[in-house]
Amino acid sequence: MSNPNPVTHEAIRRAPKVLLHDHLDGGLRPRTVIELADASGYVDLPTTDEAELGQWFTEAANAGTLERYLETFAHTCGVMQSEDALVRVASECAQDLADDGVVYAEVRYAPELFTEKGLSLDQIVQAVEAGFREGEKATGGKIRIGTLLCAMRQNARSAEIAELAVRYRDHGVVGFDIAGPEAGFPPTRNLDAFEYLRQQNAHFTIHAGESFGLPSIWEAIQHCGAERLGHGVRIMDDIKIDPDGTAHLGRLASYVRDRRIPLEMCPSSNIQTGAANSIAEHPIGLLTKLRFRVTVNTDNRLMSGCTVSSEMAALVDAFGYGWADLRWFTVNAMKSAFIGFDERLDLINKVIKPGYAALLAEGEQHPSE
Repeated sequence: MSNPNPVTHEAIRRAPKVLLHDHLDGGLRPRTVIELADASGYVDLPTTDEAELGQWFTEAANAGTLERYLETFAHTCGVMQSEDALVRVASECAQDLADDGVVYAEVRYAPELFTEKGLSLDQIVQAVEAGFREGEKATGGKIRIGTLLCAMRQNARSAEIAELAVRYRDHGVVGFDIAGPEAGFPPTRNLDAFEYLRQQNAHFTIHAGESFGLPSIWEAIQHCGAERLGHGVRIMDDIKIDPDGTAHLGRLASYVRDRRIPLEMCPSSNIQTGAANSIAEHPIGLLTKLRFRVTVNTDNRLMSGCTVSSEMAALVDAFGYGWADLRWFTVNAMKSAFIGFDERLDLINKVIKPGYAALLAEGEQHPSE
């Protein structure tokens, strides 16, 4: 008997999805980049042809190193230096995610990257929040956006950004993060920020275990107190696989799994930065099998040419996942969000589970949860 509702890309777009790791300055529409560059007098774009620019971002990000990948942000940040630009980018972000079936997203950005033309940190946060509310309204309330404020780990402003996140936590900001190059900039350089956040009962995640190994993950969790791990793919370094496929977890890997510490995994991005060789070889397959708290994310939709739906579709192709697996990823993400318990439960019970129940009822033959 054929499945009347196969797990196709188009079908996945109809499923309710949750996104925890998405960078605002990594998700612009190519047309928007061009128009904002023209309006602001930014002249450094490699091309002003929409199709060519989109292709350029993807190809430049495919260099195979995190450092080269991060260079592409010079252009997106370069055109996001005014309040109007920030409002537009945030509004379009919310609308694009809703169009992809995302019902809740936490979108992150580093306010310090948008001060080149004199905007204050408060002006930047207020503009982005205004844009997200505008975008939510334009979708008819199909999506809710929570904001994460990032500090750049190579700079010395983490305490200042942590205070900013706490100041706006009742106005759309749900948490804090540190981003940027891992090598040479361990999370413990920001201990004062994380101590402040804990004292304020504020939430935070940490980019760790992407381009650097277990020490980065260990410090993020045990020294800094990270609630989630941004990427975390290098946790694989603490898992030994026997020839027969038996997995042996080391102390850190066991701790991460036992404590249900969420992994914000971004498969396509990890391939671009050299953290994985292919989707089929990505650690997400084994980590899912071992039932770590795995979530599926985009990281940077422009640079990776991806959506949440395309990431899930790639995993379906590589690992044969069904609707029950995609529901598991989605519920994992919603459980791990930084909004309140009641709100999370409401979305799980009233939006996510009914949405996947309908898809399962349409014809999934072999759920694998």
